[in-house]
Amino acid sequence: MFIDEVNIVVRSGKGGDGIVAFHREKHVPLGGPSGGDGGKGGSVIFLADEGMSTLLDLKYQKHVFAKAGESGKTKNMKGADAEDVIVKVPVGTIVYNQETNEVLADLVEHNQQATIARGGNGGRGNRSYATSRNKAPKIQENGELGIELNLHVELKLLADVGIIGFPSVGKSTLITILSNSRPKIADYPFTTLVPNLGVVSMGNINPFVLADMPGLIEGASQGAGLGFQFLKHIQRTRVLLHMVDMSPESLRDPFEDYQIINQEMKDYDKMLLERPQIIIASKMDMPGASERLAEFKKHFEEDTTIIPISALTNDHLQELVYKTAQLLETTPFFYKDEEVIDDYVEYTFEAKDQEIIIERINEDTFDVRGALVEKLYQRSNFMTDEALTMFLTRLRKAGLDKMLRDAGAKANDTIRIFDMEFDFIE
Repeated sequence: MFIDEVNIVVRSGKGGDGIVAFHREKHVPLGGPSGGDGGKGGSVIFLADEGMSTLLDLKYQKHVFAKAGESGKTKNMKGADAEDVIVKVPVGTIVYNQETNEVLADLVEHNQQATIARGGNGGRGNRSYATSRNKAPKIQENGELGIELNLHVELKLLADVGIIGFPSVGKSTLITILSNSRPKIADYPFTTLVPNLGVVSMGNINPFVLADMPGLIEGASQGAGLGFQFLKHIQRTRVLLHMVDMSPESLRDPFEDYQIINQEMKDYDKMLLERPQIIIASKMDMPGASERLAEFKKHFEEDTTIIPISALTNDHLQELVYKTAQLLETTPFFYKDEEVIDDYVEYTFEAKDQEIIIERINEDTFDVRGALVEKLYQRSNFMTDEALTMFLTRLRKAGLDKMLRDAGAKANDTIRIFDMEFDFIE
């Protein structure tokens, strides 16, 4: 089953908590703190695999969750890091953030990977807080929370050449003859429901990947027929073979068909018309096809590449392959500007993760929130006075006192931080 779009939820693992522990051993009267740090949570990593051709696996795996890191142990032992979750996808897969429509990763090469959700760092145990002034700290740090994202994963085939045209013009037959592809073929519209891929190799040319795209009809750029499924896959192709049926039995005007296809591509993405095209006049073995081809050529300049072929007699197929290969040598890859093509993508804390927001509730009450406050709150264990003091000290070092004064706070005003309340002291 060919699946090229799925929506899934991914979540990286929480970091393990550090612990409070003290070394107790016979004949060691001053053992000191021995609480170990927590392990790192598992990350969710997408990996491009050229052996895959569909997103079928993700269709039945709507949730991809990494495990949490292990908590620290006594005797200064660090908790084990959780294993990363590797999600294998076909080459040509794009990963979007559903909520922002931001492109998180564009995997265009075999074994290219992207860390979509980074695992949380482990918290520190009390051994890490020991200093010359505080030799027996009773504080520890909770592990950092993981990241949860709603993703839209989309596959756009990476083919060198795409065959385009109306249904039943002979696209599937052509790819069957030129490559190792064996698509289903029948004499009715929309026989091809999914793109077919094949490798073309002939003589001394460089082999190239040929894609037979699902048939297109008028209105496809607005979703008619198989339009969306067809159009998105040709965004990655480098050369287009535009096939037009010259058989009088088709009862269609070849030039009108040619114009409709190009207009639908333009309406969907005007960049598609930048790809070089070779026009293929198909079914030339049919009576009356030569006359229709002569009439068709009147609409083009003399130097326009139009190759008449017959799948029945194999006429001019070798010429088609060689001209396509020559065109590929001078045609670059096409990528949309917003797509990410970096080898590695990882999310890190940005400036907004250090923000503190002060909101005045009434004349003498202020609410403190923000990304930094939430982060420190989640990583603190308030079971001891030391932990609470450390939490407030970190906020003060980040400039909380000055921000409160600037907001109008005065002595003995109430400061709320989540479920805690404090008196402001000048």
